[in-house]
Amino acid sequence: MSDRVIVVIGTGGMGEHIARRQGPGSKLVIADFSESALERVTLALSGDGYDVEPIVVDVAARKSVIALAEASAALGAVTQVIHTAGLSPAQATADAILKVDLAGVAFVLDEFGAVVAPGGAGVVIASMAGTMGVGRFPAELEAALATTPSDELLGLPFWSDSAFADPGSAYSVAKRGNQLRVQAASATWGARGARINSISPGVISTAMGRKELNGAAGEQMRSMIEASGTKRVGTPSDIAGAAAFLLGPDASFITGTDLLVDGGVIAAVRSGRLVLG
Repeated sequence: MSDRVIVVIGTGGMGEHIARRQGPGSKLVIADFSESALERVTLALSGDGYDVEPIVVDVAARKSVIALAEASAALGAVTQVIHTAGLSPAQATADAILKVDLAGVAFVLDEFGAVVAPGGAGVVIASMAGTMGVGRFPAELEAALATTPSDELLGLPFWSDSAFADPGSAYSVAKRGNQLRVQAASATWGARGARINSISPGVISTAMGRKELNGAAGEQMRSMIEASGTKRVGTPSDIAGAAAFLLGPDASFITGTDLLVDGGVIAAVRSGRLVLG
């Protein structure tokens, strides 16, 4: 049994693909809120020879994240942490998105930043929706997203009842917050000799992504794909490959940054080929 521990939070398409790519030869902790999803992925990975430890977690609850971090560290040296858990606008209200996608990421960065092993690395899955907010959000909001203590994030004055026109607006803010908090956390992780980065995917063919494509935002998402340089939907393997790079030795001088893996959508926006409503 390996004493290297890899933690993957979220068992959706991206999480499972990353677990399969990173997991061989290590103790693989997989964590999810859904017990049924956790059981399904555990059986699949165990059947394929992975050494899997499933743990139920509610990332929106700090105590639950603390328990996950402690349990992971008790198994060995936590060398990689991959956070993929999140809610999309088609799945949840603005309030739930802030709890899971914003505060949940902040808790994971805090608690795993306290146990990650020297030489370790982490990746947070953000979104190109956060990148679209660059230059659009007020400076005071960005500063608050980056530096507010995690337990106080949901109490910020920006979140009034009418703050968001729809869940998509909350999602953009939360994902911009992910990018900013990873930047801020890189110093804390660096003090332990570890690195932390984020990945901002574009339209990816996961169950969540397909639900968005079939929902209210589907037409706009298809226009993004058509305007992009690659003109295709991304795959979970595309994200797993980007994560493998950021977690591996070739990225040893990269920390506190965001890797945009969107097929060229943001490039289309910034070049004027794509105008968003």
